[in-house]
Amino acid sequence: MSSILERLPEGSRVAVIRLRSLGDSVLTTPALALLKGRRPDLQIGVVVEDRFRAAFEDNPDVERILPPEARAIFGWGPRLTLNLHGGTRSMAFTVASCAAIRAGFAHHRYSFVYSHAIPRAQEIIGQERVVHTAEHLASAMFWLGVPRTEIPRAKLSGGWALGRTGLEHRIGNGKAEALRGLKPTLPTAVIHPFASSPSKTWPAERFVTVAEELARTGMAPVFLAGPGDDTHAFEHFTIVKNAPLADVKSLISGAQLFIGNDSGPAHIAAAFGVPSVVLFGSSDPAIWGPWRTDGRVLQHPSGIASITPGEVLEAAHGLKVVA
Repeated sequence: MSSILERLPEGSRVAVIRLRSLGDSVLTTPALALLKGRRPDLQIGVVVEDRFRAAFEDNPDVERILPPEARAIFGWGPRLTLNLHGGTRSMAFTVASCAAIRAGFAHHRYSFVYSHAIPRAQEIIGQERVVHTAEHLASAMFWLGVPRTEIPRAKLSGGWALGRTGLEHRIGNGKAEALRGLKPTLPTAVIHPFASSPSKTWPAERFVTVAEELARTGMAPVFLAGPGDDTHAFEHFTIVKNAPLADVKSLISGAQLFIGNDSGPAHIAAAFGVPSVVLFGSSDPAIWGPWRTDGRVLQHPSGIASITPGEVLEAAHGLKVVA
């Protein structure tokens, strides 16, 4: 029997619903690359919240970034709607799309709205094991009809194409006030000391210890923070706070090292191939670890607070980016 992809007419439009989060958005891009690689004629529209749209901006595999609005999705006129989110809101959007083919994972709540339910990733790849999020999302493409192949690294655009000179230009012209104060002549270590929960957050004073040691080796530590993050512990260092996601991508892509908790910026670093040390607490690195990059994962049976600064620095030395 022919696959769903084989049955899609030439030039069909596809709506991929990926509402959140940052890490999920970044890890969706390998799946999109597989889909577009198999059927380059398809026009892919990604439904995503505005705060995460930069994860898909200028991606050659994406024709349109759609707002999470029923009218916009219906107006896109998809032949296939693929729900990679699975929440109640995304289910409503799936129905509102009026696509002839509505697909999503069978374990999603209200999956009865799908015309085609996708089985577990383990069934698709033929291996009963924990699968990485990138594998989970890519398995949907294999089920649709993409031949089984190696899943690529996440794909982000808008990197530091001009290197440090490009960053100096942005600062010098006042286009990115959040990045003002960086010293682009030094190798940069981007540090993200925040996470979505205390169980995933390494103590702030230990990040300071690591940053001080990196500075002694000739690197420029740059702390990355969101709008609600408390940055007082890092006030003696350069802090990039509440910068647009596009600028965060540029900053991380030009770094020589990334150190941080398990969070969205860690996946950005992995997408750009930045050597990374990622600290894990309650989440599973087998599911959320750096995907296809030179990274070191640190986790302790007693919790993230039991990881020492020495272990983090040793991991950074092992990446051969710290003198």
